[in-house]
Order: sequence, then C-alpha cells, then structure tokens
Amino acid sequence: MSKRPRRNHSPAFKAKVALAAVKGEKTLAELAQQFDVHPNQIAQWKAQLLDGATDVFGAEKAGAANPPVDVKTLHAKIGELTLANDFLEHALGKAGVWPSAKR
Repeated sequence: MSKRPRRNHSPAFKAKVALAAVKGEKTLAELAQQFDVHPNQIAQWKAQLLDGATDVFGAEKAGAANPPVDVKTLHAKIGELTLANDFLEHALGKAGVWPSAKR
C-alpha cells in the first residue's frame, strides 16, 4: 500500500466541506467520497466550524480590529510635516527650483 502525499486544503475548501456536513443531507461517508477526504477529517472540520461560529457574532474581535488612536500624536505629526513642507517650499523657491514660493 503506497502512501498518499500530504495535501494542504484551502480554508475555502474546508468551509465548503464543513458546511456540507452541517447541512446533514449526506452522510460523512458520502461526503468523504465526494470530496476525497477522510470522514474523520470532515468531522474535525465540522467541529471546528461549530466551535468557531460564536466568534463570528462575538464582540471580542470588534475591539481588536480597531485599535485606539492617539489623536494628539497625529496632530503633532501633521504639524511637523506641514512645517517641513513650508520650509522646503520656501527654500526651493529661493533657489529658483520651485516655481510657486510663498515668499
């Protein structure tokens, strides 16, 4: 008996197989034959899907997606960049390189 090379399935494929298992229209053996995956693997993916379903509706990840922003730091950085731009524009205008100098 020869061993099959290890396969890596995409998350989309795993979700498709797990959703088919959750529907329950076919047995695990039928799904295993259809998708060419072992029935135990389908059962594991189904369990992972059902365990992770609460995370979809949970509020824990909503806060992690939007980290707090320090507005004062951002305003200070904008001020620094504006000052540098004004200085460079003035210096380049004096040198005749920049056509629209403010002074």
